[in-house]
Formats: sequence, structure tokens, C-alpha cells
Amino acid sequence: MTEHEAREKITFVAHRLWQMGWVASNDGNISVKLDDNTFITTPTGVSKAMITPDILVKADANGNIIQAAEGYKPSSEFPMHLICYKERPDITAVVHAHPPTATGFAIANIPLDRYTMPEAILALGSVPIAKYGTPSTQEVPDSVKPYLPEHDVILLQNHGALCVGVDLMTAYYKMETLELFAKTSLVARQLGGEKELSKQQIDDCLKLREKFNMKGRHPGFKRYSAE
Repeated sequence: MTEHEAREKITFVAHRLWQMGWVASNDGNISVKLDDNTFITTPTGVSKAMITPDILVKADANGNIIQAAEGYKPSSEFPMHLICYKERPDITAVVHAHPPTATGFAIANIPLDRYTMPEAILALGSVPIAKYGTPSTQEVPDSVKPYLPEHDVILLQNHGALCVGVDLMTAYYKMETLELFAKTSLVARQLGGEKELSKQQIDDCLKLREKFNMKGRHPGFKRYSAE
């Protein structure tokens, strides 16, 4: 992806997050890794509804600004993005938002770890909760680091959600699937509780993931191969 394409796609996703009601005020942040190991990221203090390609910030792997419009700097949570890229060379995009239902599970400290819906099994697997870290501090990168080897989607306790992907749209689509999965899981619990699929049904879903050549990490292979 060229820098121009990255700026255009980040702008599209930023607007989409706001339109979906998954960020308010200056919430959330997005970044993309370029081929030269530099990054395009959303600036701090700007509503995602107001993002334009020209105000996105270019930074290096240490978080230093390479290029930015006057008065703009990277999100204070950009270090959380950098730890994702450092731990996972396969990913090129990170999306952080506060989708209400999924964030509700994070606030209630309830992981979305039931294998109940084929689409969620394919895209997400189980979704853990990283322990609470004060926003904009090193506590947040430290809290997500242990989960990155096996998970592309992580809930942040009392905070929101983090999705990574081999490209930006993949990371964004994971956020869509996460929020829908959270909504359906909540309804299922209100109706008496989720019913997990059988091991064979789950295995069949995981085979489809391989058939469709879906990229990224998935905790289900370890979970079910051990049984």
C-alpha cells in the first residue's frame, strides 16, 4: 500500500467508526504500517468524523514524528499500536475503538470466549480481556502484549477493543464482527444462555478458515488441537 492509499483508507475507516457509533469525541485511533517500516496514524485530539488525509501523522517505529501538519501529533495511544507491530511482523494495520456492546463486556470483565457463531469462529476465535491499563500510559501496551501471539482481537478491560490485521480493512472488519458477536451473545444470554457448537462443528469452521486462506492468528487451533 502506498502512503497515499494508506491515508485515504484510514480516513474512510475513521469516518466509518464514527458513523457506526463506535467512537465519540476524540476516541479511538487507527494506524497503518508502510513498506519502509514507517507508519501513518490518526492524530490526537481529533474526532474521527473530522479526519482528513492531510492531517494524518507519519511516524517511525519509535514513535518519532517524520511528517505532520502544524499542530498535529500522533495519538497518545500510538505506543499500543507499536507493540502490536513489534510483536507481530505479519500485521500492517491496527484499529482501536469503543464499540458499545463489546466494550460493555470489557467493562463487565466477561470475555467473549464461547464458540457459538460460525462467522465469529472464523474471524475471531475467542476474544480475551487484557487487564486494565491507564489510557495513554505504558500499562496499555504491556497489557495487550501477552495476547498478541494468538489473538487478532482483544478487549481492553474497562476501555474498549483492539483489532489487528494483515491489512486495514481486515482489521476493521474484525471490529465489525466483534460488535455483532457481542450483540448476539448478549441477546443469547438474555434468552437463557449461549449453546456452543460441538467440537466437530468447530473443527469444520476452522477447516473453512484454512480453505478460505484467512490470514492472521487464531486461538482455536491450539484450543481444539489439544483435545
